[in-house]
Amino acid sequence: MEAIELTIVALSESLSQPGNYALILEDMVSQRRVPLIIGPAEARAIAMAIEKMTPYRPQTHDLFFQTLERLNTHPTSVEIHRVGENSVFFAYLHLNTPSGPVSIDARPSDAIALAVRAGCSIFMNKTVLDISGYYPDDTARALDGFYAACTLTELDDLLDNTLKKEDYESAALVRDAIERRK
Repeated sequence: MEAIELTIVALSESLSQPGNYALILEDMVSQRRVPLIIGPAEARAIAMAIEKMTPYRPQTHDLFFQTLERLNTHPTSVEIHRVGENSVFFAYLHLNTPSGPVSIDARPSDAIALAVRAGCSIFMNKTVLDISGYYPDDTARALDGFYAACTLTELDDLLDNTLKKEDYESAALVRDAIERRK
């Protein structure tokens, strides 16, 4: 099973699921992106770790990370290995323990919150990336010449679809095309 290394490129409020957040991961070679919809607690945990903020008291992910360290166990990587119904992703948190390597089933958001704290890599199964990923530049270029032939209703539908995919760059281009027509 081929795995592709990803990096975090954005974390923002989700437009398609109010109250949740979109964590955007990017393939470091091809620049394909994958949006993961995560809860506010996980988004806060990831953001705090990225910004290297230390809470007054340890939060859940901090506590778990400190516990692992005290047990001489270290996260080595996160592997997002499957996507199921409703774009629910599945991941393993790979650990190096005193008795050898261990893989634990985890929500990607929790595993990533620990990976950021540990400074370890995030990987995605190539098949999952092929299914869930998109190329923001190619989408934008393809849409650019396409706008003139679209009706306003078609552009509205296109805007809805790009927002559902959390493709904000393309959505901004479609929005601008709609505004120019009004």
